Amino acid sequence: MPLHSLTPLSEHAVLGLWQLTETPEELLACLPIPAHYTAVLPTGRHEARSTQWLAGRVLVHELLREFTPAPALLSNDPNGRPFFVQLPDFAVSLSHSGSWVAGVVATHGRVGTDVELVRDKAQKLAPRVLSETERADAGDDAVKYSLYWSAKETLYKLHSRRGLVFKEQILLDPFGLREAGVLTGHLLLENSRSQHQVHYQRLTPDYVLTYCLSEMAR
Repeated sequence: MPLHSLTPLSEHAVLGLWQLTETPEELLACLPIPAHYTAVLPTGRHEARSTQWLAGRVLVHELLREFTPAPALLSNDPNGRPFFVQLPDFAVSLSHSGSWVAGVVATHGRVGTDVELVRDKAQKLAPRVLSETERADAGDDAVKYSLYWSAKETLYKLHSRRGLVFKEQILLDPFGLREAGVLTGHLLLENSRSQHQVHYQRLTPDYVLTYCLSEMAR
């Protein structure tokens, strides 16, 4: 199995990366109670998307074993947030892009992660999702556009509620691009404002990864 890495983020959270090579059938065979995941596999997906979805579930079960041998099955709440049915206090976040799958599991609190292929799409969407300050900071750098997009996705998952306006309610401070670093993000909600540290790294020249933890309850 191409489990790329397991990285402890704290005593209570671990990050996993998976590099895809398997078929859907091979991934299903790695899952507990494959029939459960076959029944909830989103319909109408191309094989590549189904493979990514299944690899995410395999990865999450690998991460869960870092904390407990207790059996648990992954589901999704009405907001699309993944969670363990038998372990509702645990936090889970998943992302996939191309050949990479990323996941974070924590025993409590909130988590978010996102992996992105660096491509022109992020720059084309920028007028809709980035503030003027963020766009000015990104300039013509495709990697920075992808990182801004990825970090906003991570904070959106951390918040785990639908309806946030990326351009106005999820904002990031300008930053200097490195191979790995920390972005300062802000969630501007109707009744509250919060600041978060979003960690990032360039997995390869063509992929970026972001993740964020919060000890706060959901």
